[in-house]
Amino acid sequence: MTTKTLDPEAKKTALMWLNEPYDENTKSWIKQNLDSNPDLINAAFYRDLEFGTGGLRGIMGIGSNRMNVYTIRRATQGLANYLLKTTKTPSVMVGYDGRENSRLFAEEVAKVLAASEITCYLLKELRPTPLVSFGVRYKKATAGIMITASHNPPEYNGYKVYWNDGGQVLPPNDIGIIEEVYKLKRLDEIKVAALDSPFVKPVLEEIDQAYIKALLPLKVLKGPVPVKALYTSLHGTGITLMPTLLKTWEVEGIAYVEKQCVPDGKFTYAKTPNPEEKAALEMGIEQMLREKHDLLLATDPDADRVGVAVLHKGEASLLNGNQIACICLDFLIRELKKQGRLPAKASFIKTIVTTELFKKIASQEGYYSFDVLTGFKYVAEKIREWEESQEHEFVFGGEESYGYLYGTQTRDKDGLIISALLCEIAGQAKKVGKTLIDVIEDIYRKYGLYLEKLASFKFPETKEGRESINTSMQNLRQNPPKTLNGQPIVRVDDYMKLESADLVSGRKEKLLLEQSDVLVYWMKNGAKVMIRPSGTEPKVKVYCGVHLSTFDSTQEGTNRLTLEANNLILDLEKIAFKQN
Repeated sequence: MTTKTLDPEAKKTALMWLNEPYDENTKSWIKQNLDSNPDLINAAFYRDLEFGTGGLRGIMGIGSNRMNVYTIRRATQGLANYLLKTTKTPSVMVGYDGRENSRLFAEEVAKVLAASEITCYLLKELRPTPLVSFGVRYKKATAGIMITASHNPPEYNGYKVYWNDGGQVLPPNDIGIIEEVYKLKRLDEIKVAALDSPFVKPVLEEIDQAYIKALLPLKVLKGPVPVKALYTSLHGTGITLMPTLLKTWEVEGIAYVEKQCVPDGKFTYAKTPNPEEKAALEMGIEQMLREKHDLLLATDPDADRVGVAVLHKGEASLLNGNQIACICLDFLIRELKKQGRLPAKASFIKTIVTTELFKKIASQEGYYSFDVLTGFKYVAEKIREWEESQEHEFVFGGEESYGYLYGTQTRDKDGLIISALLCEIAGQAKKVGKTLIDVIEDIYRKYGLYLEKLASFKFPETKEGRESINTSMQNLRQNPPKTLNGQPIVRVDDYMKLESADLVSGRKEKLLLEQSDVLVYWMKNGAKVMIRPSGTEPKVKVYCGVHLSTFDSTQEGTNRLTLEANNLILDLEKIAFKQN
């Protein structure tokens, strides 16, 4: 359905583009659609792309709300202006994935930085996101930029900004950068140099070798890893470094899903580039079953996340992000402690939407587990704080969306080191006739059965769609539910108000994390339901977590918990999203 009505702000911006020296193809497209297709103009121009949990991310195309050469140049000029105001001799590490236009966008970044006489270390070929995070620290750069849209569909691309600690940019720097971007109103305020400028310094082999060397001390078990691992890069960057890493890790059997290990921005042989979705793993699962590999490892296109399928009792079983996080956590605590390698102040981090089982494992074994907001930049922030205060020492962190970090060589999710770690865990289990499915079931028997479910409620990519999201969240705050699925809500955590309200005692406490548009409902039986708008897409995500302390079997308990989680989400949908 089309609105046939031009949004005033979209029209104003589109007309401004017609009056500026944009290229003729861009102007021709705007003229063709200005009167005949207002929906296209509204979606493309109703706003400027905003920084979300991962920086800039959006659909590629023409417009201020699209990823294109002009929005890339403007963002980079804003960053350059901010760096020149805050740093004496800034430098920036720049990398890119294999998506359509990623190399082009990275080169545009380099040319804008060079025009401002800022040294740009430009990776000569596509590489994983964690390598850029690592490279920032290795080259002592002021900032880093990775051109990627991670696991989004092919039409998307993105622009992730890192700071000098290798973590994604945080306040006040992200605010300062955006302020500089918004000051740029005309094309002639953006300077562009030639790619062969002396300020553009191509790098590659040096960073690759340093990264692999930095990972080696993290190997947990001595000797060869007796596991048959099948790997797919889902047409992304992981194939550039994973073979070297797994060979260095002494993984005995490594095979590849060959068709999916060719970088391809169209993702020709992957139904989806998201390892959270079973469809992304189908080709790999078929090969795993046919060739009898112990497990399938699938990194997303920028190799910061990893999904896992396991050959268990002759069938393929998938592990979800929460299970992978808990398997890694349990193994690291157990094995590093046994070897005397676990620091005295060892601490662990999860995001607030990640399973409570993570915290249960750490606390029951006598270690701290800290919650941070969604987005791995908050994990990096905590690592930096601890390095300065020496109050805690980071070992491992994870999030439910298949992102994890072991060690501090990078300050972002790292699907490569986690793939190597999972091979070790699977190899240890194999020695006693077990698989990673047996490992997670052992964890459930020891700590309790936990189950999580995620639901997404999508809205139109328009101004009205964004307003509907805000309205839904406002309604939940103004008319909060008292029960969900018949269970009384006993506590509400509102991260917008930074307040935790105990509905039984009436007591209120301050939440110590950063302000964010997130609501958490805690049920009387210990279940939790969390609601938050996506930082990069027009949708609201609902996370549900339920658990049982006792259960007859994993399957029986899982069936009970699945029903409970589904009913909690259905009840919330009726309350919060019925108008949509």
